[in-house]
Parts: sequence; structure tokens; C-alpha cells
Amino acid sequence: MEKIEVSNFKGSLNPMPDLLVSCRGVNGDVNALAVAYAGNCSYAPPMVMVGIVPSRHSYNMIKETGEFVVNLVPENLREKYAYLGSISRRDEDKLAKAEMKHEKGVKVDAPILLDCPVNIECTVVDSIVTGSHEMFIGKVEYIHADENLVDENGNIDYSKINLLKFR
Repeated sequence: MEKIEVSNFKGSLNPMPDLLVSCRGVNGDVNALAVAYAGNCSYAPPMVMVGIVPSRHSYNMIKETGEFVVNLVPENLREKYAYLGSISRRDEDKLAKAEMKHEKGVKVDAPILLDCPVNIECTVVDSIVTGSHEMFIGKVEYIHADENLVDENGNIDYSKINLLKFR
């Protein structure tokens, strides 16, 4: 098979599922935004990175508090994911309107989204501007998972989750 050039670099490497990143502002407002640029970036200590465009409302919330939660989204939340990715918190309380249940994290003040099967609490340890996005590097502080997903060794069995692939 012959190879051809790909000219659209935007999705060059996209093995991760789409995510919801949740946060709480210094004023107490909670928010979540759809994130496509994310991944693991260290296993010792465990760290993840999420890319957020500076014009997004959550960007300043995370910059000010230094905390966020990565929420893995199952396929059955496709509609809510689309809504949360298309409306700004500047305009309305979109978590309330989407009826997304949430509670404060164990180690960070940002909310975990209870309808998501895995929630990864993070504190920002660094960030780098990569062009259109700022990549926030978060040290994993605590991981929540639905009990039916965790094996006897404490590992998440991702094969049991029908993760959303929105794009």
C-alpha cells in the first residue's frame, strides 16, 4: 500500500479518549470542559497533561487554583459531553444544566464528576505553552474508579469501560 502525505496535523496523534476536565475557581464556581489533547507524561511520580486553550473559561480557573480533575467519559455521556464542550461557563452553570452530579475531590478542591467511571485528581506542577494550547502538567494525587473496574491488584480494567471517542 502506498503512503500519502497528511496535511491536517490537528489530530496527528490521538490515541486517548476524549475527556472532561473539571475545576473550581477561587470564587467557588465549578466547571468542566471537553478536552481532546491529554495524556500520561510520567509514571514516577505519576503525572498527566491536559491541553487547554487560554481563551477557555476553565483556563484561568486552573491557572489560579493549580488544581484540576481528569474525568474519563463513557459513551453513554456523549450528549452531555457535546453540550459541555459547546457552552461556556461564562454564559451559564453548565454542570447544573447538564445535571452532572459532582462532589469535591479527596485531595484537591476541584470537583469529581460522579457519572464518569474514573476521576483523576491533579495538582499543577508545571505548564508549557505549545502554540494554541497551554499544557498543564498535573501530579496525580488521587484516583477514583467505580469498584467494578478495579482488579485485585488495584489496577483499572479499561476494557470494561466503553470510552467515548467523540471526534
